[in-house]
Amino acid sequence: MSAPTLPVPPPPPVSSVARALRPVLARLRLLRSVWQRWFLWVLLAVLVLALLVTVVWLAGRHEVEQAQTLLERDTADAVSDLRGGLQRNAQTLRASSAGVMDHDAWLARAAGLLREHREWLRLEWRDSALQPLAALDTPYRRRVFEDDGRGAEQPDVVAACANARKLGTPAYSPSHYVPSPQGGGLEAMELCVPIEGGVLVATYALREMLTELVAPTLTRGQEVSFVEPDGTRLVAVGAPRRIGTRVFTAQQVIDLPGSEMLLRADGWRAVPDLFPNMLTALVTAISIALVSVLVLLARDTRARQRVEHDLADALAFRKAMEDSVITGLRARDLQGRITYVNPAFCEMVGLSAEELMRSDVDAPYWPTELAHEYQRRQAVRMAGALPPREGFESVFMHRDGSRFPVLIFEAPLINAQGSQTGWMSAFIDISEQRRIEELSRATQERLQASARLATVGEMASLLSHELTQPLAAIASYASGSLNLLGTDGPVARVDQAEVAMAVRRIAEQADRAGQVIRSVHDFVRRRDRTREAVAPQALVDAVLPLIELQARKLGVQVEVALEPDLPRLLCDRTLVEQLLLNLARNGMQAMDMPGLDERVLRLRVAPVAPAPDGNAAADARRWVEFSVADGGCGISAAVEERLFTPFFTTRADGMGLGLSLCRTVVEQHGGALGFERLVPRGTVFRFTLPAA
Repeated sequence: MSAPTLPVPPPPPVSSVARALRPVLARLRLLRSVWQRWFLWVLLAVLVLALLVTVVWLAGRHEVEQAQTLLERDTADAVSDLRGGLQRNAQTLRASSAGVMDHDAWLARAAGLLREHREWLRLEWRDSALQPLAALDTPYRRRVFEDDGRGAEQPDVVAACANARKLGTPAYSPSHYVPSPQGGGLEAMELCVPIEGGVLVATYALREMLTELVAPTLTRGQEVSFVEPDGTRLVAVGAPRRIGTRVFTAQQVIDLPGSEMLLRADGWRAVPDLFPNMLTALVTAISIALVSVLVLLARDTRARQRVEHDLADALAFRKAMEDSVITGLRARDLQGRITYVNPAFCEMVGLSAEELMRSDVDAPYWPTELAHEYQRRQAVRMAGALPPREGFESVFMHRDGSRFPVLIFEAPLINAQGSQTGWMSAFIDISEQRRIEELSRATQERLQASARLATVGEMASLLSHELTQPLAAIASYASGSLNLLGTDGPVARVDQAEVAMAVRRIAEQADRAGQVIRSVHDFVRRRDRTREAVAPQALVDAVLPLIELQARKLGVQVEVALEPDLPRLLCDRTLVEQLLLNLARNGMQAMDMPGLDERVLRLRVAPVAPAPDGNAAADARRWVEFSVADGGCGISAAVEERLFTPFFTTRADGMGLGLSLCRTVVEQHGGALGFERLVPRGTVFRFTLPAA
């Protein structure tokens, strides 16, 4: 029998394997995400730790370098002070030998020097063989030297004086130890100064030299000492070293003639205990800073979103505002290229924004005949010249070729950094304004013509009475002349004279009648509105016959006063004549009241004096003042408020346009019209006109 075969189990399906591996894959993805998330934090922690260690190390190193640098600088300053002090002492010692010296005189000088210089132990005057002539010890300590031991064979003095004679300058001996009779001793060195006929020897105490010649601030917190080149310390002064301190050392060479030694400064600084305290403080501070930065970053993000939203609203609002205004706006860069235009400007010139900003022509809306002038003006503007703040007028051309006037306001275009990037211009189409001004000008001229005609109508009744007298006189003189010429026989010579006189009277009366008629004719007829230089006397003479015509009817006396040397006036002659006539007629009508005995109209013309406190620019222009004064009833307070209001009048037959037109005429000439009350009664009107 054959062995039975075992059945082979089928392989598991792929779906079951995937289901078995799914938790493993999920755990791997979780571990990966956790690792990725924590990897960044670990990396940040490592970086922060490295930063802290670096900061601590740099802080300690910086403190050490700063202390060492400060000590070296103080040491260099001390060496400089020491050298300067030694040089001054040598000069002082040499200066003390000036003049004739004897033994007593030298001792007196030496005593004064020893009192001033504590660093000297002894001063000696020796001859050329170095034999002592005189010597004196310092008064500030017990005597150190014995006279027997200070002979010519003293090696320190011999070495110093030999170097001094060799170099020709003061020289020093090497430092040496001087024992004290009381025990102990001190370090000293000799200074030899050659003089005429001998030498002067000064003995320095090295400790007192440090105390007196080095700044006390150097020895306050550190130890200063003299050291030989081999490192042997000679003397030291200053604060001793404290336990637990770090030593900083600096030394400088003091190279003296005949001697060489070092100045050494040892500074004591406490060992910086930075690691435990600063590390904790830095970690805490950085942790707080990180949290604060995250909070501030979140706030900044929200604030930035709000600002962006507000900025978008502001831009939309500005766009809507620029699109709705009727004022044209245009921006140009510093090269004159157009960078922005609003719809109002496009509509004004009939071109689109793309056509304006992409045009190769400087400005397609410039009229051809004015293009060169506008190019020069633009070149001046781009060169940095500021435009007038009140704007200036120009003429633009529409796309269809029509011209229209515009008022332009320009200002520098400044960016957020405060630098100029171009020019911003605003344009106002003033075509309608010009049309309204022309219509107003024509209306004003018609009103003035109507006022003149009304004045002529009032004067028409006076003309018959005024012309009756000259015509009657002409007829009378003519009849008399005919009677004289009609006599029989030859005419006598006396009769010829009478005839000649009658003929002259006829001519005078005819000229008088013609002058009245010409004055009315010149006043009524329309003339061109041009300004010219006119003498004030000519203005008064032109209206004086018309004024006197009404004055005779109302019984008014006219007084005219003109100051001498009046300048000529730049004015519209017709308007000023009407102004004078209106004011004079108003003044005479104000005096047409019963019970008024004195009726005088005063017309005065005088130059205006400059104001005492006025500036030179304001007084540079000359003015002439006209005044018309009457003695009438005056102007009440109620009437005064509405005196210059158009169509306001207190007369039943008045139009209410006289004073309103008068003020308009004066203001058009740049002057001012005003009035004031007179005492006891009456009113005076004054107006000013500019001199030519």
